[in-house]
Amino acid sequence: MTILVTRPSPAGDELVTRLRSMGKAAWALPLIEFTPGHDLARLPRLVADLHAGDLVFALSQHAVSYAQPVLDETNVRWPASVDYYAIGRKTALALHTVSARPVVWPEERSTSEILIQLPALKSVAGKQALILRGNGGRELLATTLAERGATVKIVECYQRCAKIYNGAIEGKRWRDRQVTTLVVTSGEMLQQLYQLFPDVDRDEWLLHCRLIVASARLATLARESGWSDITVADGADNDALLRALQ
Repeated sequence: MTILVTRPSPAGDELVTRLRSMGKAAWALPLIEFTPGHDLARLPRLVADLHAGDLVFALSQHAVSYAQPVLDETNVRWPASVDYYAIGRKTALALHTVSARPVVWPEERSTSEILIQLPALKSVAGKQALILRGNGGRELLATTLAERGATVKIVECYQRCAKIYNGAIEGKRWRDRQVTTLVVTSGEMLQQLYQLFPDVDRDEWLLHCRLIVASARLATLARESGWSDITVADGADNDALLRALQ
C-alpha cells in the first residue's frame, strides 16, 4: 500500500512522517495552501462587541492561528463571559490555549451536523454567534443558528487557495510510484483531485484507488464521482486518519 496525502502543510507533512515511521510508503501532494482572510481587520471590534452568553465558534485550527495575532496587535482579549465551541478536539485545544476558557466540541464526530445537535445550542435566540472560519465554508452551522434566532456573524480568518499542478506530470508521477490509497479531508480537495488528472489517469488509476475520507458526506460525494473503495475515518485529524489507514 502506497499512500498519497492531499492535506495541506503542515498537517499533511506530519501525517506522511508518521506513516513512514510506521514503515508505510507515503507521499504528500497538498492541494491547497493558506493565506490571511479578508475579514481579519474587523475581528477585534466583533470580539469586543460580544456580550455575556454570546457564542464563539472556531471551525478549524487555522481560523484560530490567523485570528489570534490580530487580537494581540490590537490588545483585544477573548471575553470570559461568552461560550466557546469548536468543530473538533484539536481546534478546541487551539481555542482554549488562546482564550484560557473552556471550549465545547462534539466528541462523537468532528462535523457541523453533530456540532449543531449539542443540547446547549438548541436555545440561542437573541444571542450573537461569531463564527471563525476560512473562505467558502459550509453554511449549515450559520443557517441553523440563524433559524434558531441567533444573530450570526461570519469572520473569514483565512483563505484556502488551490495549488497549481500539471495534471499529466502528476498522474505519471503517482502511477509510477504505485499509489493505491488516497487521503482527502474536504469536498473542495476531493473535487480538485478529481479534476487534476487527465481522463486516462482518472479512469485507469485514480478512481480505482482506495479513498480515505473524513466524513459520510465526503463518502457520498466520492461515490457520486465514481470511487467505490471508500473508508470513512472517525474524524479529520491525523490520529483519526491513521486509525483508518491501519
